[in-house]
Amino acid sequence: MALGKKIAFLGTGNMAEALVKGLLRAGAASPAELVCAEPREERRREIAGRYGVQVVASNRQAVAGADVVLLSVKPQAMDAVLAEIAGDLGGGTLVISIAAGVSIAAIAGKLPPAARIVRTMPNTPALVGAGAAALAAGPHSTPADLELAKRIFDAVGTAVVVAEPLLDAVTGLSGSGPAFVYLFIEALADGGVKAGLARTEALALAAQTVLGAAKMVLESGEHPGRLKDQVTSPGGTTIAGVHALEKAGFRGAVMDAVEAAARRSRELGERK
Repeated sequence: MALGKKIAFLGTGNMAEALVKGLLRAGAASPAELVCAEPREERRREIAGRYGVQVVASNRQAVAGADVVLLSVKPQAMDAVLAEIAGDLGGGTLVISIAAGVSIAAIAGKLPPAARIVRTMPNTPALVGAGAAALAAGPHSTPADLELAKRIFDAVGTAVVVAEPLLDAVTGLSGSGPAFVYLFIEALADGGVKAGLARTEALALAAQTVLGAAKMVLESGEHPGRLKDQVTSPGGTTIAGVHALEKAGFRGAVMDAVEAAARRSRELGERK
């Protein structure tokens, strides 16, 4: 369903490109409704040629008349970008940030009073339309603003709404989580190679196994433990493998990884 909004992307990194691609593919926006700001001429040509959207060098030019401004710049560049565009934002403009560790309060402090802000934490599988994003509303954003932001990120996966203090936990889980899953896929494939499979076949089977298991969780609505039990026959191969994982502290290690990533996200945010 079309959003009917002009959306300005400040920055054309991987996540911004994923959103542009996803919005166009889902029919949520037309190329004429999207404008990107990018300082590098080569990248401007690349994005314009690939998606047919307007790509400009100036942030101020991009935000002129925009209904939504999506901040996809690096956190260290945020203050300068906000100072540049603050005077060009209309009272009805929704500002969405995907900058890690930059709080709503920090963004609001550089914008006009009562600026409508939604802060998000997406992840890289948005590049293939399978992202997981969490959204947190600023004090002046409306329920309609939050719904609009959710529809933008639903175009490239799934989006949920959380309180802003929980975005560090989201960073540890779905922000860093893809890296943990890639490690698991690689390890599954290595196990297949050790058991005699060729590398290509082992990797294809490992990746498809993870994809299929994830779809089972999402589409069946069953608890993962129940689905695990359905695969685990008495005295069979799966329980032998589960036992080996439990002996190695698999679940505890994964929990520790999420907790460590969330803690690091908090630490980085406190430095800003």
